[in-house]
Amino acid sequence: MSQNPPSAARPSTDFSFKVLTVNTHKGFTALNRRFILPELREAVRAVSADVVFLQEVQGTHMRHAERFTNWTEAPHYEFLADSIWPQFAYGRNAVYPHGHHGNAVLSKYPIVHHENRDVSIGGPERRGLLHVVMKVPGREDKPQIHAICVHLSLQEAHRRKQMDMLCEMVRTEVPDDAPLLVAGDFNDWRRNAHRILEKGAGLHEVFVRATGKSARTFPARFPVLQLDRIYVRNARVHAPFVLPRKPWSHLSDHAPLAAEIAL
Repeated sequence: MSQNPPSAARPSTDFSFKVLTVNTHKGFTALNRRFILPELREAVRAVSADVVFLQEVQGTHMRHAERFTNWTEAPHYEFLADSIWPQFAYGRNAVYPHGHHGNAVLSKYPIVHHENRDVSIGGPERRGLLHVVMKVPGREDKPQIHAICVHLSLQEAHRRKQMDMLCEMVRTEVPDDAPLLVAGDFNDWRRNAHRILEKGAGLHEVFVRATGKSARTFPARFPVLQLDRIYVRNARVHAPFVLPRKPWSHLSDHAPLAAEIAL
């Protein structure tokens, strides 16, 4: 696993920023034995990402609030954003008697629009695509940055339909010249998304571009499956990297991914 490359080694560009994607597992360790959201916040902060994609982030849970003394009063995405990311958007996907969870995007850049698209196919799984549009100060003459936070189904047939919905969203809602980031938990253990998203939306996965294959992220302690991805369009990628196993291996069941994106 490679570390974040030193800034001196990064090619000079007009504008670059760092992105991070992590499945937060609702703030618990992999087997739900311990609530570790405060530790997760410190780890997320240490990456110094400009844009953070979160999946399975808890909005609220009344029973957990009563059970755990270190439970946060604020929604988890607000707690993680804290003073580092002044802008955030949340898309509620799963709703149950005691609370809800979904996807979120944290941003250091102004979010000018966001929309959560329900792409649930059926059954108990509730899934969504959170589409965020960001405006970078000083680049008002450039196209705005579009970002879509993804968490797809465990069932392959459902995933295929959801990827088709994602491609349709890109074709109809993202300008052809706009920089686009699509990141999150694809649950795509067969690695079909690369072909589908390239053909249907012109997206390229950053690890595939850099190393020839996507990164192994699940399970976090001994990653075998390539479930988490960062795709881009109208952008260049510098040094995508998997975060060090410690402390991340006990902070979620998925290993996070990060990359520097250049426009």
